[in-house]
Amino acid sequence: MKQWSTAPVLILNGRPYGEDRVDLLLADGVIVAVGDDVRTHPAIGAAQVIDADGLVVLPGLVDLHTHLREPGREDAETVETGSASAALGGYTAIFAMPNTDPTADTAGVVEQVFRLGVQAGLVDVFPIGAVTVGRKGERLAELGAMAASAAHVRVFSDDGDCVADPLLMRRALEYVKAFDGVIAQHAQEPRLTIGAQMNEGVVSAQLGMTGWPAVAEEAIIARDCLLADHVDSRLHVCHLSTAGSVEIVAAAKARGTRVTAEVTPHHLILTDERAVGYDPVFKVNPPLRTGSDVEALRAALAAGVIDIVATDHAPHAGQDKETEWDNAKPGMLGLETALSVVIDTMVNTGLLDWRGVARVMSENPATIGGLTDHGRPIAAGEPANLVLVNPTAFWTVRGQEMASLSSNTPFEGVTLPGRVVATFLRGTATVRNRALQEKSEV
Repeated sequence: MKQWSTAPVLILNGRPYGEDRVDLLLADGVIVAVGDDVRTHPAIGAAQVIDADGLVVLPGLVDLHTHLREPGREDAETVETGSASAALGGYTAIFAMPNTDPTADTAGVVEQVFRLGVQAGLVDVFPIGAVTVGRKGERLAELGAMAASAAHVRVFSDDGDCVADPLLMRRALEYVKAFDGVIAQHAQEPRLTIGAQMNEGVVSAQLGMTGWPAVAEEAIIARDCLLADHVDSRLHVCHLSTAGSVEIVAAAKARGTRVTAEVTPHHLILTDERAVGYDPVFKVNPPLRTGSDVEALRAALAAGVIDIVATDHAPHAGQDKETEWDNAKPGMLGLETALSVVIDTMVNTGLLDWRGVARVMSENPATIGGLTDHGRPIAAGEPANLVLVNPTAFWTVRGQEMASLSSNTPFEGVTLPGRVVATFLRGTATVRNRALQEKSEV
């Protein structure tokens, strides 16, 4: 993807957090002036001018849960194509999950992913290290070495698999305290989900498919909240999906447990009824749940019980997804559609305002991931990591038109609200809509 000029950028009449119109001047990687100070700043004479009238300005989005597949499955995604997809979705930083081949469980592999992100130059890519060697759940990986590496890993996860052994989970939580790390748990009790194909409930019974019970998620979350409490360490719950899980996290937070949680866009909008047609694009782990779960997840995100929206962007090559349901791999694309789904389910319903969107899609994930130059306020002196959004635009999702190498979107042919117009990484446009009006003079 082409990067645009690194010259200063003057954004006219943008609406930070959807509020009053203001001018912003970006130069040397930062927001150098806001409002009345823009017109007198010495960099304005060389600035490229963008008319952002009516556009919402947000801090660049941060995704704490992205699958980039490289190394090992470059037929499904690469760091470069995933970065391009992220930039198109308004992201300026993403965290890459370690279920690669080889597994990102050593300093060497996480540094490789980190370097590939730097080379792509479209978003900042932060590798997540595996908790256990090979994600096999048998012995701890080189957590300290990954933390001390050039990739500066602070988030660790065996995502795709649960750290099911409570002793290993305790040791991991204890270990990462030394460098203020966090363990991101894929909450799935394996003994309760053997052969599971979808949410256990009325629909699974009707379809005759083996169910994935809510208690399999909730039991692990409850256990790990107790462990995190016991050792006073940081726990992050990946892709929380049930109303019962919300209650457990809320109770743990109330007693002071250092736990955070994420919800995916697809769990905010889709239900297990999508499995009725046996279309494997709707197969995902954890599975799509019930309508009452969706309502509980939305309410929890609005209330702050769930801290962030994370995409769980999971690209798959055609042969792995375009097959019968039982054999299809679980997962959905998410980077390019996440913001639109949040607008549809949370903003247009009145559950979140634009500051709320910034909180759950930028500020909180940056804080959880230990980032200091993303998720920052839109103010003079702050890093110029920004996204411009047209809140009144609509667009129709086409998997083949996405930047990802894969096309397994659950929103194929669906018209969604809100469109990313431009994304700026340290003041450089990594995405700019051709329809964006420009002015040649101030």
